[in-house]
Amino acid sequence: MRQGKDHRRHGGRRAHDRTHDRGADAAGAAYWLHGLHAVAAALANPARRARRLLATAEALPALATTVVDPWTIQPERVEAQAIAALLPPGAVHQGLALLADPLEPPPLAEIVEATDGPVLVLDQVTDPRNVGAILRSAAAFGAAAVVVQDRHAPGEGGAMARAAAGALERVPLVREVNIARTLEALKKAGLWVVGLDGEAQTTLAGAGLGDRRLALVLGAEDEGMRRLTREACDTLVRLPQTGAVESLNVSVAAAVALYSVMAERLE
Repeated sequence: MRQGKDHRRHGGRRAHDRTHDRGADAAGAAYWLHGLHAVAAALANPARRARRLLATAEALPALATTVVDPWTIQPERVEAQAIAALLPPGAVHQGLALLADPLEPPPLAEIVEATDGPVLVLDQVTDPRNVGAILRSAAAFGAAAVVVQDRHAPGEGGAMARAAAGALERVPLVREVNIARTLEALKKAGLWVVGLDGEAQTTLAGAGLGDRRLALVLGAEDEGMRRLTREACDTLVRLPQTGAVESLNVSVAAAVALYSVMAERLE
């Protein structure tokens, strides 16, 4: 990457009756979450509509210990191979899989009005594992939401949920048609729009933004922010780093930026 009201449990969207093979999901279709953290967080989220819960005999005790609230669905005991057959090759499922409908977050304007954390805006970040890792950092550092472009970002799915380690249930993932227009709307709502760009003159820590509410914009893994997105930012900043590598992975850059913002606010 070139640095470029409580909504933690956001609402559910009804899925079509069909499901998709091996965890590859279209918008609106039920999909398989897998792994202890992703499945447990989904079961604990009252807004998540669960359809089937598959579990091995070995995995059930760990799940019962993790999920405190009563389950709304009875587990089906299966062998590990049966779960693996439903997921992409090599998926680490820990003996658990949950067929569930995608979540539907509240409108971004409602989130911005109700919460005061920074908003992360991703400009055509396409890897679902990167988006999941960014959601995990967003939950850790108190971000209000993660915004992606509707047509150029991965849909909610098992790989994203696994990488998010439960954060998909806690941080709204908002899809917007036009990123540049979304940034203008965030400005009108009082946020200062900051784009991460490795060639910027000022570092994020040196920009004196501790007293502002921020929207942090990160570009695609290879090409960074697009021109219109860059022009819609109030300011561009970079993360300080040595010349040992050309750039950071977008999920790493997001974590570093969020940590920097939180550290400055706590000083």
